[in-house]
Amino acid sequence: SWYFTSSFLSVYKYLFYKIVFNVYLFLRERDRAQVGKGQRKRETQNLKQVPGSELSQIIIVPGKFCIFTGFPLLFFFTVIFPFLTPVFEILNIWMFPKRVTEFFTKSVTRMKESRLKDKQKHRVDLLQLMINSQNSEEIDTHKALSDLELVAQSIIFIFAGYEATSTSLSFLVYELATHPDVQQKLQEEIDVTFPNKAPPTYDALVQMEYLDMVLNETLRLYPIGGRLERVCKKDVEISGVFIPKGTVVMVPTYTLHRDPSLWPEPNEFHPERFNKKNKDSINPYIYLPFGTGPRNCIGMRFAVMNMKFAIVRLLQNFSFKPCKETQIPLKLTAQALIQPEKPIVLKVELRDGSVNGA
Repeated sequence: SWYFTSSFLSVYKYLFYKIVFNVYLFLRERDRAQVGKGQRKRETQNLKQVPGSELSQIIIVPGKFCIFTGFPLLFFFTVIFPFLTPVFEILNIWMFPKRVTEFFTKSVTRMKESRLKDKQKHRVDLLQLMINSQNSEEIDTHKALSDLELVAQSIIFIFAGYEATSTSLSFLVYELATHPDVQQKLQEEIDVTFPNKAPPTYDALVQMEYLDMVLNETLRLYPIGGRLERVCKKDVEISGVFIPKGTVVMVPTYTLHRDPSLWPEPNEFHPERFNKKNKDSINPYIYLPFGTGPRNCIGMRFAVMNMKFAIVRLLQNFSFKPCKETQIPLKLTAQALIQPEKPIVLKVELRDGSVNGA
């Protein structure tokens, strides 16, 4: 399977038959494997599979990969006062733990050297595309990525794809559990599109209207990045407000997505907001789960397809329900990412006693 190994699926019916589980931890492990494929394919395969390996320790253990968890104030100050970044560097204070950056620097350097030696120009993954851009004669050297930027992009790719996607999926499953009518309707669409638990295909997924509606509404309620930042490239005046060059402008995505003047019943989960009729009337600048413009999220299509595959596979086999440990209504906490205040805990039931997907 694209997502689950056969050995993992073989124990599904024993692990998930009418039991309670932490949704985020489960989905996080699925994303850890998937993002590794998109970033570096085979090179991370062995690391992912070895319990206790350096990569596993860095990514799996909460708080060790993402410094935002332990030091949200550092993130706050670097966003609000970007000119303080050199001061933090002098003080040896970094956004990501030194151990993480050293690990990825060594790994990316080793992989780059190996690929250049073997002349693996035609591999298709993010790392290879960045390496190709460095060595292309068609690209101005001032525009090509430096080695430091290449490492930085690798770290951000894994962080964004790993943490953000699994958190979004957790919110989506929570909304399905607390809105059984939506869950049933989505399962019906899935069963019609992929009869007998057939494997999802890209062409079919992009045609699934209700799945798209459910995902869009989830990302409206829970935009993982609660705000966007952009640096003003030149002096400009907008609606009488002068913004000088170099100013960091923040767009409050979460606030826009829940503004009652822009969305009827903004705190309610209504996938119908994004049906064909309504979707065309939505102002594109009030719905920004992935940002917008030339610097929107580079992994947007990858993330959306990743989540769609996961939800289809889950709902082909399981149904989700609230339990006594489920927090209703869900309370959120804002650090670098929008996250639930407490772990999302749900009851999961097999739909028909069998699991497909290996």
